[in-house]
Amino acid sequence: MNTVSEQAFLFVEEGELTGTKVALDKPSVIIGRASSKETCDVALPERQISRRHAEIFWDQGRFFLRDLGSKNGTYLNGSPVEGARPLQDNDEIQFALCVRARFIGSDATLPLEAFRIPSELRLDREAHRVWIGSQEITPPLSPAQYRLLELLIEDVGRVYSREEVIAAVWIEEEEQGVTEQAIDALVRRLRERLAEVEPNRQYVVTVRGHGFRLDPAGER
Repeated sequence: MNTVSEQAFLFVEEGELTGTKVALDKPSVIIGRASSKETCDVALPERQISRRHAEIFWDQGRFFLRDLGSKNGTYLNGSPVEGARPLQDNDEIQFALCVRARFIGSDATLPLEAFRIPSELRLDREAHRVWIGSQEITPPLSPAQYRLLELLIEDVGRVYSREEVIAAVWIEEEEQGVTEQAIDALVRRLRERLAEVEPNRQYVVTVRGHGFRLDPAGER
């Protein structure tokens, strides 16, 4: 039986579509610059990408990657792709060296921190250190600020309710004892700390009436 896995996907880590999950739920997924679904399944807008750049296809129970004669090449874990190359969990794929994606297979159990957060924002969870690009945020975030950022980064793009924020940040507090003003003040201060390094981006987004989410690219 040669049934396509319904859980595997590409996770775009670098490029104009940073933070996007691309489902690999078809026997063949064509990646290229063309916007027409008749030409390719996944459209990457970068100029360096060929109209039909590469293909990821399912055969005999696993996924393979091949270049489709692109001008600027396809790379698997840093090596040019020639012929069909089998894919394994956490493989890094580069299209024309301008788009980087991570292959996550159906049996992947990798935590999010096992591959790069899809932006310049990254955490060292053991040391509670935070970087934007190559610049570390100093002095370190307060424990409450760090716990909030760690929560939001668990599932990038997901909206976390105020109740979920309270449970993650104010661990020993009763929910009734944490005011909306306290939550808003914490969010505001976290934004200010991130803005010390990247003043032109807003990573923490308020979704009115629902809660907060992390924008991996950072709203300008």
